[in-house]
Amino acid sequence: MDQQTLIILATMVALIALIVTVIAAIRITMHRRRVQRLEQRRDDQVHYAFIINPSKPTAATTRARIKEYCANKGLTEVMFIDTQLDKDGRACAKEALARGADVVIAVGGDGTVRTVASALGGTGHAMGIIPIGTGNLFARNMGIPLDDVEAALTIAVSHGSHRVDVGRLRILDDPDEDHAHAFLIIAGVGFDAVMIDDTDPKLKKNISWLAYFISGAKHLFTPKYHASITIKGPDGETFTQQDTEFRTFMAGNCGQIPVFSLMPDASFNDGLLDFEMIDTNGGLIGWANLFGDVVHQTITGKASQSPLSTHSHIDQMQGVQAEVMLDKPVPAQVDGDMLPETRHILFSVDREALLVRVPLDDGISATTQIPPIKAPLAKD
Repeated sequence: MDQQTLIILATMVALIALIVTVIAAIRITMHRRRVQRLEQRRDDQVHYAFIINPSKPTAATTRARIKEYCANKGLTEVMFIDTQLDKDGRACAKEALARGADVVIAVGGDGTVRTVASALGGTGHAMGIIPIGTGNLFARNMGIPLDDVEAALTIAVSHGSHRVDVGRLRILDDPDEDHAHAFLIIAGVGFDAVMIDDTDPKLKKNISWLAYFISGAKHLFTPKYHASITIKGPDGETFTQQDTEFRTFMAGNCGQIPVFSLMPDASFNDGLLDFEMIDTNGGLIGWANLFGDVVHQTITGKASQSPLSTHSHIDQMQGVQAEVMLDKPVPAQVDGDMLPETRHILFSVDREALLVRVPLDDGISATTQIPPIKAPLAKD
């Protein structure tokens, strides 16, 4: 590496370290306030099912803490179901409902949360979350505490819920794909999918979400992607961009990732997806500009580029649907889970199809058997 490259990389690392320190201080303050609020929540004496991903390093200790917590709270109707290689969170959640569970609690990372949610969407049954994954992006966006199992448990087994949109990605060019894939955070094609797919699992265990940055650095100069994109806006009008060039195209239901805000305008219950197309040019300078754009919108809380950017582009638009036709098959992902390569995909959203227990007490009891919000999502 030349000296200019080293200076740019060192500056980016220093900025990330500073932001992480500030975020950590804010989280400590929020934790203290959260403990005071959670003490006022009311427990629900209903039938709980905990869907646990046993591959997570802390799965065994978390299971023991859940059992101890439930015993201390007098919660007696509790079952545990483990995910397996041939039995994902969706299958486990369906089993839990068949066995009489009122509330299903996902204990794992974003993949476990996503697949459990795909079974609960539209049923009226609430989902709780005990985040023990690497990114835990959906838990972050919903305000569910990380690294605090007791606080997350208190939220999961007491009143207070939000209705949440469920995004879907349907692969249209594979005859064997007969269903849409649910997502709660971000789905995309291009650079983001390549970065996720190439992330070292061992590195993820050691340095958590920072492993994605290392993987991304290996693919900064891969060829760009070309596609025709048609987006249907909230008013039903469509906008088509032919043969456009980009690094990555994403659809977001939630926009917060660790430390940064990727889609500041994204809301989990507005019935819209936030579509974001990212491109860079000028080599490493373009990626440095893009980093500055993300920092800028993280600080301002607005979906806008930094005025200093000259070699990066972030085009953002809200809508209810987007159809993407690429010139060749590319990798795709939903909430960090890889899908088969595809040329033709359709993004859509089911508004408020999922009930999630959250820290905010909005007066809704998650154990009430409300009428289905929508028809259950297709098999995922």
